[in-house]
Amino acid sequence: MRFSVYQESHIGGRRNNQDRMGYSFTRDALLLVLADGMGGHIQGETAATIALQTIGSLFQQNATPYVKKPEKFLEESFLAAHREIHRYRAINNLPETPRTTIVACIVQHNSAYWAHCGDSRLYWMRQGQILARTRDHSRIETLIAQGKVDPSERDTHPDRNKLFNCLGAPNMPIVELSRRASLQPGDVLLLCSDGLWSVLPDHVLAQTLQNNTVVRAVPDLLSTAVSIAGKTSDNVTALAMTWESGNPLQDSPSTITTHTLPVGSVTTTIQAPRHADPEPSDVFDESEIEKAIAEIRGAIEKTSRITSKN
Repeated sequence: MRFSVYQESHIGGRRNNQDRMGYSFTRDALLLVLADGMGGHIQGETAATIALQTIGSLFQQNATPYVKKPEKFLEESFLAAHREIHRYRAINNLPETPRTTIVACIVQHNSAYWAHCGDSRLYWMRQGQILARTRDHSRIETLIAQGKVDPSERDTHPDRNKLFNCLGAPNMPIVELSRRASLQPGDVLLLCSDGLWSVLPDHVLAQTLQNNTVVRAVPDLLSTAVSIAGKTSDNVTALAMTWESGNPLQDSPSTITTHTLPVGSVTTTIQAPRHADPEPSDVFDESEIEKAIAEIRGAIEKTSRITSKN
């Protein structure tokens, strides 16, 4: 494999950073993960950390040197992270369970597979065009999928920040899986928290990543988002990967080449400290979540052919 990867996170205008991101790779497989701990519930950053560490640990156990069934791995690792978050609550006798959104991607054999819960997003881009992106598990996206709200209301609708799907909730999470995406040289995968995509429109994300390397584009995007949002800025986090060509002469200084790695070796950045942050956010109460899950399932079925099309 040959790729360039870069990750960065900014605290924005918040007291603490509840976002977590990281990547791991073996000789033949790459894992990208990003989680956004949910405010309004205690220790959102702890839930995000547990999710990253659980998924990262399972990747190291299963990527030998690649993951045999990537879709199954993503679903089962998300559910394992959900259980670990609940176990953490029980061990520490917390009054409620910490929660986090999550998006993750496996890249191997020139293909990408991704999954998500909540509104942390993945974009698949080629030559400045967005080929696919995840659809947020939010009230506003459900209403749009049902034709009850116009897409133009995404940024102004009162339900735009209300989520129905995450890790750590009382209900089991709905893990939405992509179809296999066949990567071409120069393709970009961007994972980001809502602190980025809620401020910068999709075309700005795509153009910036087309015109710059990920090492330069990611910091530029984050600083722009923080500057625009100002004191109200959420945590802003992005993790981007460019799939490189097979020609070593075209490599950039940041290109990672894995074919020389021995079988069994793993390189990882998935390490994160734990800090508490009681910052509130706008989420639906528990009585509304169960009703919304049925709506999400229907909306996912309707839109999967669009949002995950190769």
